[in-house]
This record gives sequence, structure tokens and C-alpha cells, in this order.
Amino acid sequence: MSCPSCGFEYTYEDNGMMVCSACQYSWDPAQLESENKFTVKDANNNILVDGDDVIVIKDLKVKGSSGVIKQGTKVTGIRLIEDAKDGHDIDCKIKDFGQMKLKSEFVKKAN
Repeated sequence: MSCPSCGFEYTYEDNGMMVCSACQYSWDPAQLESENKFTVKDANNNILVDGDDVIVIKDLKVKGSSGVIKQGTKVTGIRLIEDAKDGHDIDCKIKDFGQMKLKSEFVKKAN
């Protein structure tokens, strides 16, 4: 089971709680499963949550514009969209472009 905080895959059990060996985050796996069925993961398989900062990992053409969102652009304060029909599961505001939606497969979680 991957860490819900940082997405690190090497975790261990300690007195009924799971502990991440990278960030030392601990959680109750039974409670986590009942609370959060909806998850969005970035290109590196890290779990994203509302308010995270992400970095664009490839140049993205903006539909209806001649502009391009360059690789390495940092996007702050994302909002996740549940049941996104077109795959654009991140709602955000990007400087010089405004409000838009992104696909989580083209971003990575900023540390």
C-alpha cells in the first residue's frame, strides 16, 4: 500500500497502523479506505489532493489559443474534479492563461 501523503510505495505496519518509511506519515488503512474512494494520481503515481502544487511535465497546447504551457510551469492550489468525463481531472488557474483544466497524467506533484 502506497503512502497517502507522499505516494512512496515502501510502507510497514506498526500496531495496526501503516507507516511510510520515507516521510514517517502514519495512517489507519481501514479508515482511509472508507473515507476516500476518489483518488487522483500524478505522472509519477503520487496521490494528489485539493490545494497541492504541481509542475507541468511536458509542453501543453492550449485549445483555442496560440499559446503553450511550457514544461516546468508551476501550478499552485489545484482542485480535483471527481467524475471528469474528458480526463481533465484538475481545475486550476495558470498565470498568463487563466482558469483551465489539466489532465493529471501531464503533471507531477511539487515537493
